[in-house]
Amino acid sequence: MTRRVACVWFARLASDRSRRARPVEGPFALVHRAGSADHLHCLDAVAESAGLRRGMALADARALCPGLVTRPADLPAEAAFLGALMRWAGRFSPWVGREGADGLVLDITGVAHLFGGEAALRDEMAARLARGGLTAEIGIADTRGAARALAHHGGGIATPGRMRESIGALPAAALRLDHDTAAALARLGLRRIEDLAALPRASLARRFGADLLARLDRALGAAPEPVSPEPAPAHFGARLTLPEPIGHTADVMEGLARLLARLCDRLADAEQGARRLRLELRRADGGSARTEIGLARPMHDPAAIAPLFERAVAAIDAGFGIDALRLTAPLTEPMPARQIAAAREGAGDRLADLVTRLGNRAGFENIRRLHPADSHIPERSFLVTQAAWSDPAGDWPAGPERPLVIFAPEPIAARGTTPPERFRWRGMRLTTLRATGPERIAPEWWFDDPAWRSGLRDYWKIETHQGRRLWLFHTPQAPGWCVQGEFA
Repeated sequence: MTRRVACVWFARLASDRSRRARPVEGPFALVHRAGSADHLHCLDAVAESAGLRRGMALADARALCPGLVTRPADLPAEAAFLGALMRWAGRFSPWVGREGADGLVLDITGVAHLFGGEAALRDEMAARLARGGLTAEIGIADTRGAARALAHHGGGIATPGRMRESIGALPAAALRLDHDTAAALARLGLRRIEDLAALPRASLARRFGADLLARLDRALGAAPEPVSPEPAPAHFGARLTLPEPIGHTADVMEGLARLLARLCDRLADAEQGARRLRLELRRADGGSARTEIGLARPMHDPAAIAPLFERAVAAIDAGFGIDALRLTAPLTEPMPARQIAAAREGAGDRLADLVTRLGNRAGFENIRRLHPADSHIPERSFLVTQAAWSDPAGDWPAGPERPLVIFAPEPIAARGTTPPERFRWRGMRLTTLRATGPERIAPEWWFDDPAWRSGLRDYWKIETHQGRRLWLFHTPQAPGWCVQGEFA
């Protein structure tokens, strides 16, 4: 049986996706920022008919087409949309993969007869895509390279076993050549694939490299080019259907315990740990309820996870009863097996469990930890990170003692270059008992920080008779004193 491959090219994938979500009238384009300028990323047929092209600067495009409607490009959403199309294409072939960022490749060997032949399969696929508002060209050939070449140049079906005759008249650039190689071939008059196939291979390899010959061989069938589908993402979930509705919290927790045992077994077998768990409850009246918990470290221990659901389950309105439960782990992380002797819970695990309990009550975004940063500037000497998504900081760099609390500089009425004996701060009259310093800190010249435009600062640690231990600084260039921190 001759191998047959279909390639689907979505010439306007990004703009078609955006128009499906929000229809728009008139010329339309998506804009992507590259460097310091905006460029056209993808445009519709109306914009192309106005003379606009991909990669054109947005300012030039508006000069040619003042009525152009633009939206920012969303590259992750485009990749996800192509993934959805890849799953949809599974109705035509069990072997589907991506062809670049805007195409699909299908191995249709032995399946075309199910649709009435290759022409009928191609027509049905094109009709379904057109009804979905997508512009697509479809090529079918013996090889992946030939199918792609046909798709990018008007589509068509190549005669089985005759790739050279079927794609010989297509431009050489259809072999997925880079711009420089295609331009060099054009300067020598080698504009079509058949021109390349007729030349001695040694001279082509010597002039343009082995990659050109490899692409030519793959397109003509002299070298293999497999279709590699993406593996399906792992799904971790468990479902429980009840013969009679339940409503008590204890009953729901018992059902949850059964689901957790099954789900955690699957996670352990895959050496994965859950970072987020979602519990969905279906009520007897057709309604539903859902709750989620987060975990500060990957886990697959049912006994440790179950108590985290108690507050959320107790707050759920069971209505006329709950007749089905579904538990999934939408977010997981690798959790390789550990030696039993070394698997005892350590201080890090206990801290992560504390963050888990607090995060599910107060929100994980509100629990943060500090990490050291490579800067002498007090405001830049640390980084604030979310505790659930960062590891504890190692040893902080040794250096002068820093205040427990650092705040924005607060000016005080004082003169001179030595610490004031008496000063007023936040409505308190303070008297200096002991002063330690100065520690001179100069601003980093590669940052333009408005707070440090006054130049270097001389910091002093001040102990007062009233018990306050403050961090004061003096600015020699613009004489004045400020309080910026307080020690414990």
